[in-house]
Amino acid sequence: MSSLNYHHLRYFHAVAHDGNLTRTAERLNLSQSALSTQIRKLEERLGHRLFDRRGRQLVLTEAGRIALDHADEIFAAGDELVDTLKAAGRARRALRVGAMATLSRNFTLGFLRPLLGRADVEIVLRSGSPAELMQGLATLNLDVALLNRAAAEDAVTPFVSHRLDDQPVSLVGTPARLAGERDPAALLAREPVILPTAESPVRTGFDALCDRLGIRPQISAEVDDMAMMRLMARADAGLAVLPSIVVTDELSTGVLKEAQTLAGITESFHAVTLERRFPNPLLPELIRLAARPRAG
Repeated sequence: MSSLNYHHLRYFHAVAHDGNLTRTAERLNLSQSALSTQIRKLEERLGHRLFDRRGRQLVLTEAGRIALDHADEIFAAGDELVDTLKAAGRARRALRVGAMATLSRNFTLGFLRPLLGRADVEIVLRSGSPAELMQGLATLNLDVALLNRAAAEDAVTPFVSHRLDDQPVSLVGTPARLAGERDPAALLAREPVILPTAESPVRTGFDALCDRLGIRPQISAEVDDMAMMRLMARADAGLAVLPSIVVTDELSTGVLKEAQTLAGITESFHAVTLERRFPNPLLPELIRLAARPRAG
């Protein structure tokens, strides 16, 4: 059996991302017929048609989508190999970090703090949804993703979840709203609350706690962004259900106060990586410094 021709795969990869044969041919300085021949040879090798034509656009078939997923990984791995081995002779290294858009900025900053200001390190920080971050890891566009939950088990993609911390969650509000009261049950019975949305593990724990206490809280807002919850608490829209790390500055200056922690509710923080042949050498020490020892 003949091996796969990676020149054919490279041409397919380019056309698949452009979606237009003419544009790709011009960009690669090839004739359309030559490019079409390369695609056809790949289709013959794989035994499947990779594109359907719709007007002037080329649309991937199911086989084409599968081929593109593999091509993305193949060429990303090749780029990573070149970058990694070239980096051995350079003084400056890059770390590509993805952080869940709704995650605490203070936690993200704390995770990166050991590298901040280092002349030999460049940090590339991107935010996104968990699905976007996991895709970034899978395609080798990210070295690590910061999430509030462990990665889902996946027999195909070898994700590794490093549990860094579990932060207790409490009711946070202005001094006037707390009025010296620290008991969560008493506060929940009388004050409106700013809650994370239903998808959050913290919200699941909060709903269970209210059920146990027999309290139906008055919901002021449901928010999927910790930074916005912090701002709403500062604006005195209600008591926010947050880990204290989100409002570190406000607590230190007295702008906000914290009641007793909510029993059994924590916000977890995870660094998720992908098993790689050439892992970023900056990561092991960074994860070790960020991980807090846990009892037991």
